[in-house]
Amino acid sequence: MAENIASSAAARLSFPDELILMLLNEKNGYFYQVPGWDLNCAVVGAVIAELSFLSRIDMDMELMHLLDDSETGDPVLDPFLKKIADESVQQNVQYWIEKLAIDADLIVDMTLERLVSLKILEHHDGDYWTLAPTKRQEDTASQFIKTRVSEIIFTDTIPDPRDVIIICLVNTCDVFRFIFELDEKAEQRIEFISKMDLLGHSIASAVEHTIATPLLRRSHLSKKIPTVSPFRLLLNRNMRHGNVPAVFADLAKSYGPVFQIRRPFSEPLIFLAGLETNSWVHRHGRMHLRVREYFADFEQVYGAVGVLPSLDGGDHFRLRRALSPAYSRKRLAGQLDQVYHYDRKFMAGWTVGEAYPATQMCRLMMNEQLSPLFVTVNTQDIIEDLIVFKERALTVLIMKALPKFMLKTFKMKRKAKKIDELIKRVQSAHTPAQRAGCPRNLADDLLSLHGSDPQLVPETNLRFAFSAALIASVYLGDALSFVVYAMASQPEYYERIRKEADELFDNGDPKHEDFNTANIDVTRRFIMECLRMYPIVPVSIRNVMNSCVVEDYELPVGSRIYIAQTATHYMEDHFKNPYEFDIDRYLPPRNEQNSRGYVPYGLGTHVCLGTRWMNLQLAVNLLLIAHHFTLKVSPENYELRFNPLPSMKPSKKLKFLIAEQHRELPASSS
Repeated sequence: MAENIASSAAARLSFPDELILMLLNEKNGYFYQVPGWDLNCAVVGAVIAELSFLSRIDMDMELMHLLDDSETGDPVLDPFLKKIADESVQQNVQYWIEKLAIDADLIVDMTLERLVSLKILEHHDGDYWTLAPTKRQEDTASQFIKTRVSEIIFTDTIPDPRDVIIICLVNTCDVFRFIFELDEKAEQRIEFISKMDLLGHSIASAVEHTIATPLLRRSHLSKKIPTVSPFRLLLNRNMRHGNVPAVFADLAKSYGPVFQIRRPFSEPLIFLAGLETNSWVHRHGRMHLRVREYFADFEQVYGAVGVLPSLDGGDHFRLRRALSPAYSRKRLAGQLDQVYHYDRKFMAGWTVGEAYPATQMCRLMMNEQLSPLFVTVNTQDIIEDLIVFKERALTVLIMKALPKFMLKTFKMKRKAKKIDELIKRVQSAHTPAQRAGCPRNLADDLLSLHGSDPQLVPETNLRFAFSAALIASVYLGDALSFVVYAMASQPEYYERIRKEADELFDNGDPKHEDFNTANIDVTRRFIMECLRMYPIVPVSIRNVMNSCVVEDYELPVGSRIYIAQTATHYMEDHFKNPYEFDIDRYLPPRNEQNSRGYVPYGLGTHVCLGTRWMNLQLAVNLLLIAHHFTLKVSPENYELRFNPLPSMKPSKKLKFLIAEQHRELPASSS
């Protein structure tokens, strides 16, 4: 039965599909790393092989011949078939491999999309791929292909023509030694099989002898990184307002996608900003950049080593995958009744006519919900101390904006002790008897991981892990403060959001499925626009671990890179009238969010793990506020300014005035 299922799956897979599945490293959620030119040749060779097996082309020792130029119906194959058909002079296989290799990225992308649509692969945030879950692991097409290839390599089984081709392709990539444990006999067998086919020989020849490879490899004639004039920076109007994304959009427009800012007596800061650099980081960053160096000092403040934000590669993938349920929309959706309860409990403390500091109010509002949802306990009495200590540590150790002794003052030491208080509370609330029958939360997941894999989650890391969970109140709270500001400062949107809120809540509390695109269309697009204009984390930091060239600029090994990913949020090429608040930009046909230009949650492997949780929680909070209250900006003539350190938030002058209460809160909220 399993063989029939796998054979059926394999039968509908093309050579590009099988090659990608062979290259998947299931331990780290990505693919065995293959030198760019070698991979390009193998991928194009897979396309040519598939066209040959479909009787569209044929080849001999000298030339490749077009037999049939009719479309195959495969969007991966047909563009390349057309290029072959349009060539006026017949060429050999190596010529076509070299000519088409520059389009290999497109083949890979389309093949991955196809495998996901076939439910053979599953795509995860951060550009990770895993085999899609099945009842029986041996039923997967990927396992069938690897088993088939293994049998041919390690036994005297006579390979069929398709087996020969796939072995040739994988051998070109030089990854068999990572997939299987090879002995000398198996290595000789692979080499023997690889010489059995003309196409396989042509691919190997293209890799070894091509003259085109310098076009697709790193150039040694990289350009000098331009330096930003200090006066240009100081005179920038967005700099005076603290609008970091807009500052870097301006600098990229003047200096290009890679530039540096020199500081007195310090190494220059190298920045990447623009759609092309975003795409490069997202696609290739995992091979060239890492987070360990810049984050090490910060995690050690908590006595931790190897926490999620400081990991790369396989360990990062393992921990991220293990924790993903704790940050999922599904987990939050199952506890919406608690969100409503804690939300209303907090709003019950508002007094009509009073004005509250925006940042503090929204952070505490979020912590009222996240603290019990993440770690079971109430932490409203210590959260502000935890936040102050964390922000000081970030400012000192990550931003390097203050000297180190500022983290060791008596005031900071006193606040740091609150971390121990938090740990005691969580541990005392997480005995088996107290957690019996309770919904699973993040603390449960962390403690379970610690018990089952103490190397991955050691006890020393729990101090950071538990406090970091509550520090999510900072990011969610600051995002909420921008969202509430945008609503309170634009009455026309306030009324549209309130209309959606009233329709949802007037007949009782809605279920999680009620928060769909149709029911909260305005609210959803409103939040998307707030995240574009006011991203909480506008810049990511990485260290270069392998030298690379980005947009013709070489990034030396060991250099620290500041990725201004949200600069694109203020670039006219990606968002029409970027300084204008416009929620219609997310409607068809514009769909301006569908590119690497819209990146409020980061890029690459470290993209925010809780994006879906955050979107739902922001929507619920905004709708509940609009349903019960009218808030206004205070002071009335306030002009939005940003406090960008250590992350983006409104300036301290912004307050929210509780202007009117529209509906009574349930008695249980008091």
